Amino acid sequence: FWDFLILFFCLPVVIFNEITKKRLLGDLSCRIVPFMEVSSLGVTTFSLCALGIDRFHAATSPQASTRPIEQCQSIIAKLAVIWVGSMTLSVPEVLLWQLAQDTSPVSGVVTEFCTMKPSPSLPESIYSLVLTYQNARMWWYFGCYFCLPILFTVSCQLVTRRVRGTDKKSDCRATKHGQCEGHLNCTIIALTIIYGLCTTPENVCNIVVAYMSPDVSKQTLDLLSLINQFFLFFKCSVTPVLLLCLCRPLGQAFMDCCCCCCEGCGPDASSSESSADSKLKTEMSSSIFFDKPRETPPPLLALGTPC
Repeated sequence: FWDFLILFFCLPVVIFNEITKKRLLGDLSCRIVPFMEVSSLGVTTFSLCALGIDRFHAATSPQASTRPIEQCQSIIAKLAVIWVGSMTLSVPEVLLWQLAQDTSPVSGVVTEFCTMKPSPSLPESIYSLVLTYQNARMWWYFGCYFCLPILFTVSCQLVTRRVRGTDKKSDCRATKHGQCEGHLNCTIIALTIIYGLCTTPENVCNIVVAYMSPDVSKQTLDLLSLINQFFLFFKCSVTPVLLLCLCRPLGQAFMDCCCCCCEGCGPDASSSESSADSKLKTEMSSSIFFDKPRETPPPLLALGTPC
């Protein structure tokens, strides 16, 4: 959902600015767009950490078939912590950016652009905090939004494989349940690889510009910033598709909802039968967050589509 917000709001603003050299929504977009982009990195970072913890918990918990399915309130609480935490850490971006104007010496055209400069009208205490954040932004960005999810995911995968290698379970767990968990681990690894590839250019550019090339022209910096933004948009486009393709239960549920909306939610015999089969497969398969199937599946009723 956050990826959709990035593509729906930030992408048109960036394209409009590159075409017209005018900032859509003015100073508001200069503050909101960086806030949403950094929040997107935080949501992805903490979601990957949560998925790594869940996979480790699924691998180390004995008798997975007897574990209850996690309640919806617990899942919503975890998602709320991820979202609120990501947006809280991104609040300095709102105070850091502001709209600026520049006049071309050749054509005399006034162009608008966003500059990373705290407003002097801020209170002294807040101004000093924002200035400190600006000075440490590059390494904070690199450590929290790049190193943390990659190292956390790799560590959880290594520990999980080590536990599985020494764990002697029943043949059923080693075959069916082990295949499901291995499939979900591949999903998390694929998401981490896409995230790492799309965030690497921006971190490399920040470090190179800060320490090795202090005399880079403004046009070059603007081009690098635009390339980094489109890498973020690419990540936001690929991640949902990758998630729906690799996580079969989630993809099946998404397709059922799409088909239901297209057909007008009209229940019939064939849709009831396919809905029952898909529901059984979904309950017996692993979800992307929690792999805790029931001991005995409940009786299935032909109630039409999931909608």
